[in-house]
Amino acid sequence: MSTVRTAAVVLAAVSAFALSACGPSEDGAADTGSTTPPAGATASGTPSTPAAPKAPSASSTPPAPSAPSASSPASGPSASATDADYDVFPCSTYDVTFTAHLAEPTTSSYLLKITNKSGKACRALGHPVVTFGDLDGQATQRGEAPGIEDALRLGPGESAYAGLLGGAHDGTGKTVDSIALTMDTESDLEQKPLTASTPGLYVSPTANSVTPWVDNAEDALSL
Repeated sequence: MSTVRTAAVVLAAVSAFALSACGPSEDGAADTGSTTPPAGATASGTPSTPAAPKAPSASSTPPAPSAPSASSPASGPSASATDADYDVFPCSTYDVTFTAHLAEPTTSSYLLKITNKSGKACRALGHPVVTFGDLDGQATQRGEAPGIEDALRLGPGESAYAGLLGGAHDGTGKTVDSIALTMDTESDLEQKPLTASTPGLYVSPTANSVTPWVDNAEDALSL
């Protein structure tokens, strides 16, 4: 009888132990006996060392801005605009002073000279328009003049020259003491003639002539 009672006591104790081992944990979840390692710990329970941040690779560095190439156009107004001569108008008698000097008496050759007296550049176009005193008509043109795009450009104070030929004394002409000059402007601009004294200038009706404007006296008298 005592043996049966002892066995019953032992069985009750074992049952109670089993129920406590398999019962719910304090938070209500079943305790399986396994433990999840905390974050940052290895499976063995040793905390892991956080990995060092990676340095940015060379390819991730933004490229430096490239310098403009030599062929890139410069900003601002172009050099062609500052060098344009579209606003250089033909010279008129209001822009110049005029002189005439005897170069060769036997042929009544004179050196004509104009000088830009204005404060801006102008172009000496074509041939001078020369008349002889009270004679009708004007000097004929000798030599070919450049076009308006290539006409002689006179800056302020610069001069141009032309050679005037009256002709040899052949008995067919007349003598005059002055000449008058106007400029070719390729327009109907009204000009005031400029005069110069030419004592004893003999004007042959068949031989008188004048050269186009050039930039030196030697060429003016040799054309």
